[in-house]
Amino acid sequence: MHEGKMIFSQVMAMLPWWRFRTCVKRYQGDHKVKSFSCREFFLVMVFTQITGRESLSSTALCLNALPSQRYHLGIRSKITKSNLAHANNKRNWKIFFDFAQILIKETTKLYRNDPIKLDINDGVYALDSTTIDLCLTLFPWAHFRKTKSAIKMHTMINLRG
Repeated sequence: MHEGKMIFSQVMAMLPWWRFRTCVKRYQGDHKVKSFSCREFFLVMVFTQITGRESLSSTALCLNALPSQRYHLGIRSKITKSNLAHANNKRNWKIFFDFAQILIKETTKLYRNDPIKLDINDGVYALDSTTIDLCLTLFPWAHFRKTKSAIKMHTMINLRG
């Protein structure tokens, strides 16, 4: 039988939740929300990202498979595809953007003075490229294949922070 906290809960406990609440208050993210708060929505989206879920249905199915485990992850509300879709449409994206900026600043402070195991004095960057699939009927300008739209996103990260 499971004893103690799950790894997901331990990682989430390290986040500066008071800063997240500040972001939610700034954009009134939980205004007129009775259940499925911004915090729970954030936890679900992090879980979705970490576990590699590709759809709202897959996320809801996975989280509802063991309700007691979901509760211990910090997600108290019932998760349905429609709840996720509604929250995704109604929640202000700026809440999560601002919180991401806060987390980026915190992590760059942690690794700013760590030596890079390369014999290079100039800036060192990591470059990532990914394709983001889009709906062809909504984004006809973003042709990727005959029946598909997509855009290419390039991300460059300074390894020294």
